[in-house]
Amino acid sequence: MSLPPEKASELKQLIHQQLSKMDVHGRIREILAETIREELAPDQQQLSTEDLIKALKRRGIIDDVMKELNFVSDNVDQEPPSSPKQPVCFTDRQSTLLKKTNIDPTRRYLYLQVLGGKAFLEHLQEPEPLPGQACSTFTLCLHFRNQRFRSKPVPCACEPDFHDGFLLEVHRENLGDGTRMADSTAMLSISDPVHMVLIKTDIFGETTLVASYFLEWRSVLGSENGVTSLTVELMGVGTESKVSVGILNVKLEMYPPLNQTLSQEVVNTQLALERQKTAEKERLFLVYAKQWWREYLQIRPSHSSRLVKIFAQVVVQADENGINRPVCSYVKPLRAGRLLDTPRQAARFVNVLGYERAPVIGGGGRQEQWCTLLAFLCRNKGDCEDHATLLCSLLLGFGLEAFVCVGTKAKGVPHAWVMTCGTDGAITFWESLTGHRYIHKPASPDEPPAAEQPKPLYPYRTIGCVFNHQMFLGNCQPSDSVEICVFDLNDESKWKPMSEEAIKSVCAPGATVSLPPFPPLCASTMDASVTSNEIEMQLRLLVSEHRKDLGLTTVWEDQLSYLLSPALASYEFERTTSISAGNEEFQDAIRRAVPDGHTFKGFPIHFVYRNARRAFATCLRSPFCEEIICCRGDQVRLAVRVRVFTYPESACAVWIMFACKYRSVL
Repeated sequence: MSLPPEKASELKQLIHQQLSKMDVHGRIREILAETIREELAPDQQQLSTEDLIKALKRRGIIDDVMKELNFVSDNVDQEPPSSPKQPVCFTDRQSTLLKKTNIDPTRRYLYLQVLGGKAFLEHLQEPEPLPGQACSTFTLCLHFRNQRFRSKPVPCACEPDFHDGFLLEVHRENLGDGTRMADSTAMLSISDPVHMVLIKTDIFGETTLVASYFLEWRSVLGSENGVTSLTVELMGVGTESKVSVGILNVKLEMYPPLNQTLSQEVVNTQLALERQKTAEKERLFLVYAKQWWREYLQIRPSHSSRLVKIFAQVVVQADENGINRPVCSYVKPLRAGRLLDTPRQAARFVNVLGYERAPVIGGGGRQEQWCTLLAFLCRNKGDCEDHATLLCSLLLGFGLEAFVCVGTKAKGVPHAWVMTCGTDGAITFWESLTGHRYIHKPASPDEPPAAEQPKPLYPYRTIGCVFNHQMFLGNCQPSDSVEICVFDLNDESKWKPMSEEAIKSVCAPGATVSLPPFPPLCASTMDASVTSNEIEMQLRLLVSEHRKDLGLTTVWEDQLSYLLSPALASYEFERTTSISAGNEEFQDAIRRAVPDGHTFKGFPIHFVYRNARRAFATCLRSPFCEEIICCRGDQVRLAVRVRVFTYPESACAVWIMFACKYRSVL
């Protein structure tokens, strides 16, 4: 079999890089010199190639090289996880034409190929983009048993050109089964679906959730030779969850091939039994929840107006596919590994994920849509409930007693935030959209009017319920005002609990097949320094063009720009830790850099996106920033510094500081 010229060239380059890395050429020269000294007879003038190869084999050089050169495949763009306990993330940057695939022969793999799409009718009229032309793209994200994958972006079209392969490891997590290859019967009991999320990214970098689909892969176990092809119809999200957005052609294949496949009847029977068992559990929970609600209303009829969310869908609520789920299923202790070090850093990470309310077609009231965690992370933005459930999960992972609170802010606007209960009884509110923390000090309604009461700093007005992965409690105090609320969650006269056993029956991991497993967090693939430089260069160009339109020249001072860095680092450190540090050195450096008789002005601003043009337009809306950018005077020198701070999931905090110095004229 011959390789195309471009693949052959790339393969040669990989081998050359490996040989250079091992310094094989140097070792060959040493062995050649040694062999000549030891083995070359005085009357022999030269060594043959065979003699040299024998010498290399004796010293293990050839074996070393062959061990280092792994099998190379041109079909798989993703590298499987090295161990079942280690979550692995793959991105476009890691995808190459030829990709190493380390196959463990004792493991079973599911090879999922996406062989194109069709009937994406929304993009029927879109022209094919010219080479190098910016266009909107589709990206397919996958999650399966603690493994995450991402396809190469393809241009949006009626028939998007998806051609990607994903090698998914299938393993048993039970003790003692870690090194045993799963057979067909064992894999039939693995009910985790392949969660597929389709994201659209426009030319400005804005993302949109197009579809979310749970692929039941076990049909391949009953297919001939362990290979099957499927047609996956993707439905819209939110209010369009019943509308088809497109079709994907998918091929599933087991590797190594199955020695014995199951009958399709056995597979169908197992799936039907699982669905039946799930439906019965959810029915019993619904019966219990209705009884709990009746009892809650009997305490006080006014409770009917409180925000007590048992299910996630409008008054009852839903995920992006319109499927009703108990709210407790949206929370689970989530460990970030080494990606996040502290609870406050976790709050900052959640804060820099974008905020976007679920869209409502045709206007009207607010549409509530609680997304699955994978959909939220893949599009990098969501509503307040998405932020609150993620932050609560991370705080639980850090060992705190955390709950999601559902209530209202000013003017009765529904809102969700997070609460932690300290071992000393202290109650702390965490605002997931800003990263701010507030200590709750309840006011006493029995105190005389003249008595001084603690003034609340938090924006919350009422609270209807709190919940996490194990508990759900409805506020049954006479008033639902946060200001006078007592957060003694063990006092059933103030908080009505749901049965923890009932919650566990439908929300515990593996309790039902309808609950999507939580994906692991992925490290950022962004190079903070490169991204900072790119945005800074774009801003310099935008400022120069803007001043040119005003008839002004622009002179940049690189040293002054560099001196702005400590201030930006200090601002981010304060956002993450609530501790202010480093400003003294920054101010001293600026005083030294600005000569006597000159004036310095600076304007810092913060964004959670990387669109330089959009950020510049926002800055110009500030009179103070516009005054700096459009500065007129004697010896005007301008400076701009951009500092990008990266977080998991390629989320980032972008700090920009514009500054100028000029000679003051009386």
